[in-house]
Amino acid sequence: MVVFAVSSALAASLGWACGSMLAHRPLQRVGVFEFTRIQLLTSGAILCLLCSVLGYWHTVDWSQWPAFVVSVVVSVIIGNLALMACLRRAGPRQTELLLSLKTPIVAVLAFAFLGEELSFTEIVGIAIALFGICLAILFGSSDQETEAARRSGGLVVIVLLALVAAASQGIGMLVLKPLLVAGTEPLAASAVRVTGAAFIVALVGLMPVSAVQASTEMSWMLLFRVVLPGFIGYGISVSLLLYAYAHYDAAVASILGSLSPVFILPLLWMRTGNMPRPLAWGGALLSLGGTAVILL
Repeated sequence: MVVFAVSSALAASLGWACGSMLAHRPLQRVGVFEFTRIQLLTSGAILCLLCSVLGYWHTVDWSQWPAFVVSVVVSVIIGNLALMACLRRAGPRQTELLLSLKTPIVAVLAFAFLGEELSFTEIVGIAIALFGICLAILFGSSDQETEAARRSGGLVVIVLLALVAAASQGIGMLVLKPLLVAGTEPLAASAVRVTGAAFIVALVGLMPVSAVQASTEMSWMLLFRVVLPGFIGYGISVSLLLYAYAHYDAAVASILGSLSPVFILPLLWMRTGNMPRPLAWGGALLSLGGTAVILL
């Protein structure tokens, strides 16, 4: 069971790495709110269809609706709007660097509210992996991307947005762990979260405010480029990470689900042709080493 939980968290990291790479350019064209609205509506519809076909709805304990409400509002709405705003300003690597702060936040909250205690080996493994993630991003980013981040809103704004996103995502995932342990299917939990968020965002989108109105003419190709990373993130990666949360310590699942900066390195290399710096690869190896320490 532990092997499957670890594999799920690692697969979630890979999914988010791919999603970040795919989302960056269409996000610049569509805008944060419209981008989020399209992704939530389409991903929610696909997840609901899958749960209906697979018969997963009966696993949901609807009496625990407050946990779903907290997860939707805090994680999916607040967290993802902050994430998209940060991604738009900073790019995928700097955003992932700051989002790695989610792990210590989850560890503290899991200990305080769920009584989860980490072994010394797990703490060492988490520390090594977290340090490796920081190295992978700090020395994997280009000077042009850092300069673009400065021009697009300032480092202070970027850090604040990332902190909000990290804390919100951590809380939103952690609050669902008791439900997952009790037997709620992770795919069904994802469907409830995303559908609830889509409903809220759709209502907000009806408001006559320019900030929530579409400003770009949508083509079929652009729509596909928005929907695809959304389903990879909301549908596949979140479900995989929820499975890891259900069957492993939350802090360990969180750090394993935060390795997307490591996976981004070869993806960016393939896309740009620019090989990351040696220290970036060293950080990637440290992250993998930390993962090995946790498993052993």
